[in-house]
Amino acid sequence: MSLFAGLPVVLFLSLGLVPSGVANRHFERFFRFVFAAALTALVLAVIAAGSLFSSQLHSHAAGFDAQLPLTGGVYFDGLSAVMLVLISALGLVIIQYSHRYLATDPARGRFLRWICVTLGGISWFVVAGDLATLTLAWMLTSFGLHQLLTHYGDRSWAIWAARKKFLISRIGDLLLLAALALTYATVGSVEFAAVFEAAAKHSEATRGGWEWSAIAYLFVLGAMTKSAQVPFHSWLPDTMETPTPVSALMHAGIINAGGFLVLRLSPVIVSSPAAMNTLACCGALTALFGSVVMLTQTSIKRSLAYSTIAQMGFMMLQCGLGAFSAALLHLVAHSVYKAHAFLRSGSITAAAPARPSGRAPLTLLPVAALVAVACVLGASWTTGVNFASKAGAPVLGFVLAMALTHLIWQTLATLSPGLVAVAVGKAATAAVAYCVGLLLTEHVLSAAEIPLVTAQSLDPTVAILVALGFLGVFVLQAVAAGRGGPWLSSLFVHAMNGFYLDIPARRITARFWGLKTPVP
Repeated sequence: MSLFAGLPVVLFLSLGLVPSGVANRHFERFFRFVFAAALTALVLAVIAAGSLFSSQLHSHAAGFDAQLPLTGGVYFDGLSAVMLVLISALGLVIIQYSHRYLATDPARGRFLRWICVTLGGISWFVVAGDLATLTLAWMLTSFGLHQLLTHYGDRSWAIWAARKKFLISRIGDLLLLAALALTYATVGSVEFAAVFEAAAKHSEATRGGWEWSAIAYLFVLGAMTKSAQVPFHSWLPDTMETPTPVSALMHAGIINAGGFLVLRLSPVIVSSPAAMNTLACCGALTALFGSVVMLTQTSIKRSLAYSTIAQMGFMMLQCGLGAFSAALLHLVAHSVYKAHAFLRSGSITAAAPARPSGRAPLTLLPVAALVAVACVLGASWTTGVNFASKAGAPVLGFVLAMALTHLIWQTLATLSPGLVAVAVGKAATAAVAYCVGLLLTEHVLSAAEIPLVTAQSLDPTVAILVALGFLGVFVLQAVAAGRGGPWLSSLFVHAMNGFYLDIPARRITARFWGLKTPVP
């Protein structure tokens, strides 16, 4: 099983060793090799995942044979299986799309080579056998992405954005290296099994040192840099001049590295309640910030970028609340959706559906809310998902109900019973699908060492603040849909500029590289 899980890494990294000049001169032949490798990687990932789940193992850690050019071995469990299949499937689609997208680019062989390096790095990251290997794969992925972001060397803004991303990535590297060193000093090992066992003993003890809280915070902050959380978010919207396949790979795959890091090291992070609360608050802030700014962007790709920031923030919120199965479900669904959105961004305007005419009166909002709550409760009863007993589930159920409320309320503006009935049917279907997805991801994570966080272990103050934050944004959106005003116009301008939170990052980048800030 470990062989099937590790071979995709070897395939991608081996093709990444091909010199760029050779890949450019013999592009069609090189592409056939890359496509065959990507297809083989997907088949191997599916076989490994199927073998794992069919054997009903709770975990599977193994090392490679000596002849394979990797160290650290493989840690392959339910979480790794889902991520490896996801990465392999997206990689195959992105490689095929790149062949058409860069048909006239003279450096397309080099581009495809670095796609392989990046896919190999992120695949290695999700099957890494210990903390040291995980950190090495983390840095390799960042290096490959930097080469892709600078593919168009004549675009000043693309180079500028890549340099900003480079600096933020180095902060993430330093945080992970510090966490790695502190973990080794505390545990005496970097093997996952030993680290998780020591973290469990610390959680059960009545007293403990500061080391585990520091380790948890370092991993949380490192994950925030990779997943574009506030205040490390500003690099993501500025990378829109990169080729579209890179945007799809970045937003649908690499951006998930932060969430995967939290899920993989959740036994360590849950040992520090303060780190969990910080993760939940930062994730909620990022989700609310990204969702507001997204609505004001005039560029499709920038709007998608802020959408990714919001979605990653919501995923971090789920992790901070201890809802790890919901976070994994969100990660997979967002990856598939965002890859599709970026690869179709050129035709999205023509395909956009017409907006409903008219505005739903605020008096119908309570009716929509009651119907949405009924959909959520009905889905919970039908599927057997008890929101009251699961960690973070009451807050997530509340957010789901608000999202469905907005869908139903906007449809009421059409005054068409048929469309309203369709909207209610879609809301009910979405609620049931969400509950079924939670059950499936819980089954997947049963084959991984993900700790169970009870609802009673969470800080109720954090849960209340998060719920109030989402309620505030919901009210703001409802008021904006109903009527405007000078204050709303002013807020729109500030939101369109990202509330100017990227200015410090731009100044630091300019100071570090000794350049003036370019105009996008």
